[in-house]
Amino acid sequence: MLLAFDIGNTNVHLGLWDGGAWRLSWRARTVADKMMDEYAVLVRNFLATAAVNHDAITGACLSSVVPALTPTFQELSRRYLNLAPLTVNSESDLGIAISIDMPEQAGADRLCNAVALSRIYGAPAVCVDFGTSTNFDVLSAANEYIGGVLAPGVHLAHDALVSRAAQLHKVDLQPPPQAIGRNTVHAMQSGIFWGYAGMIEALLRRILAQLDAPAPRVIATGGLAPVFAAHIALIDEVAPELTLDGLRLIYELNCGK
Repeated sequence: MLLAFDIGNTNVHLGLWDGGAWRLSWRARTVADKMMDEYAVLVRNFLATAAVNHDAITGACLSSVVPALTPTFQELSRRYLNLAPLTVNSESDLGIAISIDMPEQAGADRLCNAVALSRIYGAPAVCVDFGTSTNFDVLSAANEYIGGVLAPGVHLAHDALVSRAAQLHKVDLQPPPQAIGRNTVHAMQSGIFWGYAGMIEALLRRILAQLDAPAPRVIATGGLAPVFAAHIALIDEVAPELTLDGLRLIYELNCGK
């Protein structure tokens, strides 16, 4: 079995691949200064609840956009799993070209998304990843990762609004009954939800126009993907494990199945 770690700014997403499917996946809160042994306890507890012995894990891989935690999880894998993990970066063999100005600046999660798009959905394709930031990752018709868009995430905008306005409080991130809010909660929901849906639609239209390719697939991933995808016609499919799938495919390419 393969244990994959996708280390993001908000969550650490762990997935256990059994050779045919993601058998289990877990999320833990990202804490940059948490000690390696503390994360090891979480991992061992996750495996124990799934009745999986760590000896059954034969491979490990990770993508990280939190530099402080990259060595933490590398050491965790070596010490507790007795495995040297594959760490994805722009120098990894991805099976696709990285055609951007500074490949070393591309987040590992975005590279994983691009690989998953290529291998699972084919080129051209676009991923909308709802995370700490809302990322758009673009695969050209020539099967090249050509960059994309980074926008503030929905939760970030929500938190910023509440923190700077004394009379506003957090609301559920869902569409209100109508665009014109007749109370403060619905007015905030309209601005946040429909505002972001409109931003995503507008950016997707510009991206698709620039691609100028027949029928690119648009895939959404991340925690809020199902909520927004239901209201954005340009999104074709939601793939909750897209980044983990990219990690797995890169691992198989570099280390064998």
